[in-house]
Amino acid sequence: MAQAFLATSKLRVVFQVGVGEDGKPLLKAKTFSNIQKLATADQLVQAAQAVVSLSNDTLSSIERVDNSDLLV
Repeated sequence: MAQAFLATSKLRVVFQVGVGEDGKPLLKAKTFSNIQKLATADQLVQAAQAVVSLSNDTLSSIERVDNSDLLV
């Protein structure tokens, strides 16, 4: 049976920086690497909110990106 081991975690904060000619939102993302693997969702939201407070752009989404190593 295969096993998955969490290798790395990243925090991705997506901003809406405007609206295109077609009416669709223009998005820009900032990714923070080396996030502690044991960080909770609440802790990541707090960190993202701190980053958003320094920006003039509108928050679109907050994402956690986990990569795992698979062993068979």
